[in-house]
Amino acid sequence: MRPDFSPSITSNMHSYLLHGQRLTAPSLLPGLHVVATPIGNLSDITLRALTTLAAADLIVCEDTRVTSRLTNHYGIDAQLLAYNDHNAPRVRPQILERLANGQGVALVSDAGTPMVSDPGFKLVREAVEAGVHVYSAPGASAALAALTVAGLPTDRFFFEGFLPNKDGARSNRLAELKSIPATLIFYESGPRLADSLAAMATALGDRAATVARELTKTFETVYRGTLVSLATDFAIADEPRGEIVVVVGPPVEEPASADDVDASLSTALDTLSVKDAAAAVSARLGLPKRDVYARAVEMAAERRSRVS
Repeated sequence: MRPDFSPSITSNMHSYLLHGQRLTAPSLLPGLHVVATPIGNLSDITLRALTTLAAADLIVCEDTRVTSRLTNHYGIDAQLLAYNDHNAPRVRPQILERLANGQGVALVSDAGTPMVSDPGFKLVREAVEAGVHVYSAPGASAALAALTVAGLPTDRFFFEGFLPNKDGARSNRLAELKSIPATLIFYESGPRLADSLAAMATALGDRAATVARELTKTFETVYRGTLVSLATDFAIADEPRGEIVVVVGPPVEEPASADDVDASLSTALDTLSVKDAAAAVSARLGLPKRDVYARAVEMAAERRSRVS
């Protein structure tokens, strides 16, 4: 009797498990596919991510041990290749060669969306320069997940990632971020959290802030307060564990002082009429026109009295 070499219905090649059923993944287009993976809860993965990973000729990841937990969970039998800060110069040419040969390669990070605080940038840049198609399979992101639960303004936000380790460099960087009119998003580690919050409170002022820890995981915790209160709490608390995101509200505009009004009116009255100067200063400082006009009249009268 001749052996049967036909594909087995239970073969894992180009397939994945979903709710106990094995599904076949369609063929993958040649190119580099940037695939977002869960940041904690393995259920937070898209169907597109599953089909892409299952059909990929190669999955490029930061740590094969981390990514294998995801692929094993979904029954994906794919070749994994470690690509990280330590081996990138040596491994990147191998990946680019496979892309040049028309293979479909998936790029993942240990968690979340690749290219955000991981070594994928140079690979994507060189792939683009080589004329390789780069596709995005979007999904989970710790930064966006924290922003959505922080209760802080979301119309504008600035992702900073990890601050420098050294105190001086960290303070200098925070000073540069102080004037950005947007919610700020930082990544942090447990051992650095208390010191970083204290540095933020000193450099940025006592803004509203949120510390989100282990998002989507079993021990997810979200702390809300101000930078001063959070810095105080974490200074005396046990060192937190796990992945941490700090979200800091935008700078709060302080109302213009009387000195600000006088300085602005003084400059405006040099070239404008009382009415026009008051209108210009009122609009710029966001103050009632009637009040600014009354002060402009007083200042104009004082100028005339000094001349006479």
